[in-house]
Amino acid sequence: MVANAGKYRHLPARARPVRPYLYPFFMETIMDLASKHPAHGGAAVMGRRRVLAALGGIGLAALTAYSALGAATARAADAAAVANWPEKPVRLIVPYPAGGASDVVARLMAKELNAVWKQPVVVENRAGANGNIGAAITAKAAPDGYTLLLMDVSSLTNSPALYPDLNYSPTKDLAAITIVEYSPHLLVVRKDFPANNLDEMIAYAKAHPGKLNFGETQGSITHLGGIVLAKQAGIDINFIGYKGGAQIATDLVGGQIDMTLNSYLATHALVEGGKVKMLAVASPGKFPPIPDTPVLKDRFPDFVTGSWQGLLTTGGTPPAIVEKIYKDVAAIVAKPDMQAKFAELGAVPVPGTPADFHKFLVEKTDFWTKVIKENHISVN
Repeated sequence: MVANAGKYRHLPARARPVRPYLYPFFMETIMDLASKHPAHGGAAVMGRRRVLAALGGIGLAALTAYSALGAATARAADAAAVANWPEKPVRLIVPYPAGGASDVVARLMAKELNAVWKQPVVVENRAGANGNIGAAITAKAAPDGYTLLLMDVSSLTNSPALYPDLNYSPTKDLAAITIVEYSPHLLVVRKDFPANNLDEMIAYAKAHPGKLNFGETQGSITHLGGIVLAKQAGIDINFIGYKGGAQIATDLVGGQIDMTLNSYLATHALVEGGKVKMLAVASPGKFPPIPDTPVLKDRFPDFVTGSWQGLLTTGGTPPAIVEKIYKDVAAIVAKPDMQAKFAELGAVPVPGTPADFHKFLVEKTDFWTKVIKENHISVN
C-alpha cells in the first residue's frame, strides 16, 4: 500500500499530484497520443523534449490547482478565525501606574470592548522604564491579538534612541492598530512672568539669555519639544529636570521655574484658576476645547507635541485580526458619549488606520531620534 494514499482524495482528480508509480502509464499514454496526433504526422516516436514538456504541463497544472486550493483554504480559515475572534478574554496592558491618562482611556475602552466582543477585556498596569516594560511584554506575547497595549505613543518614538539596549523594536515587534485620542501640550509660564503672549516671551528670553528655567522630565517629549522650540525660536534657556509632570506644575505655580510644555490634562485647570499663564498650544491646528489659543505650529512649522494614546498588539498578529480590532475601536470612539468623555480629558478622537498609525510611528521615531542624537541626550 502506498503511504499517504488518501492524502489528496479531497482534491479534484486533475489537481492530485502524479505518483511516481504512475509515470510509466502517463509515458505510455503521452506516446500513444503523440503517435496519433496529426501535428506529428502520425510519428510513432515522440521526442524526449516533447515528452518532458508534456509531463511538465501536467505537473504545472497540478501545482497551479493545488496552490489555488491552498490559498482559498487559507482565506477561508482566516475569515473563520476573525469571525470567531475573540474566543477568550483579552488583556489590555497599560505600561504606566493606575490613574494616569493612558489608564483612564484604557478603562473607558475596555468597558466598551467588553460589550462589543462579549469577552472580558482586562486592564493590566505594567509600569516602568518609560513604558518599555509593558511594551516589551506585548512585543513578546503570542501574535494572536489577545494581548493589547495602550500607551502614550511618544514613549515609543523616543525610546529607541534613549535606550540603546532596548530589547524590542517598537516599529517591528509591535503591530500598530490605531491612535485612539490626542491631547496637546500647552506652553505655559508662571503667572507673574513679564510676557503675555508668545512674541513677548521670545523677546524677553532673547533679552535675558540663559536666565529662564524650563521644567522638563529628562528624555521626555516635553524635554525634547523644549529643545526644538528653543532652537526654532532662537532663545537660550536652562532645562531643569524633574521626575514627573505633577512636580513641574507645582514648581511652576510656586514660581521656582519660568515655563514648561505640559499636558493639557495636567495644566489647563491651572490656567483656568489663574495660577499660570498659557501662551500657546502645540496641537496640529486650532484645538477645539481652546479655539482662541495661538498654535505653535503657525509660528514654527511642524512643531507638534502632545500625548497620542495609541493601541497596539504583538507584531505578526494576522492583519485580519488587526483590522477587526481597528474597526471595532473606530466605531466606539465615533460615539457621541465617548467623544464627550474624551473632551473631559482635554482630548479629541483621532482613529486613523493601522497603516496610518505605523507610518506615524516611523516618522516620529526618525524625527525624535535625530533630536536626541544631535543634542547628545541620554537617560540614567
